[in-house]
Amino acid sequence: MKNYKNIILNPSSSIKEALKIIDSGAMKIALVVDENEKLLGTLTDGDIRRGLLNNLSLDDAIEPIIFKTPTTCSIEDTKEKILEIAVEKKLYQIPVVDNTGKLIGIEEVDELLKPKNRNNKVVLMVGGLGTRLRPLTEKIPKPMLKVGDKPILETIILNFKKYGFSNIVLSVSYKSEMIENYFGNGSKLGVHIEYVHEEKRMGTAGALSLIQEKLNEPFFVMNGDLLTNINFEHMMDYHIQNSSVATMGVREYDFQVPYGVVNIDGINIKSIAEKPVHNFYVSGGVYILDRAVLDFIPKNQFFDMPTLFEKVIANNMKSISFPIREYWLDIGRMEEFEKANNEYHKVF
Repeated sequence: MKNYKNIILNPSSSIKEALKIIDSGAMKIALVVDENEKLLGTLTDGDIRRGLLNNLSLDDAIEPIIFKTPTTCSIEDTKEKILEIAVEKKLYQIPVVDNTGKLIGIEEVDELLKPKNRNNKVVLMVGGLGTRLRPLTEKIPKPMLKVGDKPILETIILNFKKYGFSNIVLSVSYKSEMIENYFGNGSKLGVHIEYVHEEKRMGTAGALSLIQEKLNEPFFVMNGDLLTNINFEHMMDYHIQNSSVATMGVREYDFQVPYGVVNIDGINIKSIAEKPVHNFYVSGGVYILDRAVLDFIPKNQFFDMPTLFEKVIANNMKSISFPIREYWLDIGRMEEFEKANNEYHKVF
């Protein structure tokens, strides 16, 4: 049984404190107890994401976002019984309590930490011209540029494989033969790769019309110039658990106005904010879609992902956001390419 003392919180602890505990520990969970160490609930990364999306700040208390009905096991339960519970509930860890509800410890089920073999397809958009990275992309497509010791696209594919997603579809166009010659059918990486050829620019969603019949389960769509260490398994589970038809990975973006902003009413000055910082969520270029949304995509036409989400929203279908707090870098310009090479070995 794992020692739980370093992952304990109380209801008045801040979200910032919870993040430090969850991010620093291997178990990626916090346990919330009262003054008598009675278990009140648990807290995970997903709970914090939902709280932040509901406008809580890092300084707010965790009390409103505690998961107050966690699955537990008894101190009398055998290892076999605990494993049975974990498999049934799809849990990584299970708090152990005595018959009064007092926290005794936490069992970590190592077997469940191994990546699963997921059938969901991963569609990677790798047909862009990479004009902002010229002259590097004059003779080689951007996804084949090396970051660290391998092409960007290889790192992306291996990251998906790590989480059990090995059915890859590459939407190719510019210098596609270089990509196909390098990856082939994917067997050398332990994955299965199919190709779809864009004869013209089709946007970040348009190419999906060419492979509709192959997309029967929820599937990923991701830009082929992103480096990120998102837990793709968690994102897929988040999509499914929330009964979403379209999930967008979103990234927090801060913009500081370089001037004093004057708030006026008619000709009257009401207030002045000196160089205010505005916070936004922007698309992270990682999506999960259900087959149902493919009906909105026109055949053989340019169609972008924001337009697809607008269609989903207009038809009152559920679309949700998945906050990306992990490493994320869009390699669109030379400075980002250089940054990726400088950071690659530290991150990956």
